[in-house]
Amino acid sequence: MRVTIIYDNTAYREDLQPDWGFSALVEIENTPEILFDTGTNGRILLNNMEKLKIDPVSIDEVFISHSHFDHTGGLSEFLNVNQKAKLYIPTSFRGVKGREVIRVSEAIKIHENVFSTGELEGIEQSMIVKTEKGIVIIAGCSHPYMGYILDAAGKFGEIYGIIGGLHGFSEFELFKDLKLICPTHCTQHKAELRNLYPEEYIEGGAGRIIEV
Repeated sequence: MRVTIIYDNTAYREDLQPDWGFSALVEIENTPEILFDTGTNGRILLNNMEKLKIDPVSIDEVFISHSHFDHTGGLSEFLNVNQKAKLYIPTSFRGVKGREVIRVSEAIKIHENVFSTGELEGIEQSMIVKTEKGIVIIAGCSHPYMGYILDAAGKFGEIYGIIGGLHGFSEFELFKDLKLICPTHCTQHKAELRNLYPEEYIEGGAGRIIEV
């Protein structure tokens, strides 16, 4: 599995534009390309894609974690370019019409090794990817209690790592068994996570590529 961060508050590559929001391309062998969230601004999203040599037309599916603008703001411009992508959105997000849309409430299987936690606490779903090393969680903002996210992901196998926004998460002991921690976007306690888990911590930012 390869995750390319397209949109983030910080830029890992100097030629990419940082902005408040999150988006990433998820590539898994023998699986359609999936765009996870779309950031805040469609122009920035598409410009960063171009510099990363990501063709928006080649993306088959879009997974929206939750309805907040910093995860859906780029969606309309992306869909203007991509006429075919299927959307997986939480039931609380009502902003999409006119194409194939899967509304997610409960945990579902999307592909052989790709799942959704379901819409936890009525606000947000996370993506679950099953890899040879274990389960990797891709999260938008982690608005639901982290224990619920980990429990939901743990039903699919042993959790290897987490990538994405962690908001105000501070129960750091919940990550003691993880081997990969890449906090992005809205995470408030990056420094604490880096200090507690220096071997597992990976810096995010637009342009960062994580392979598992």
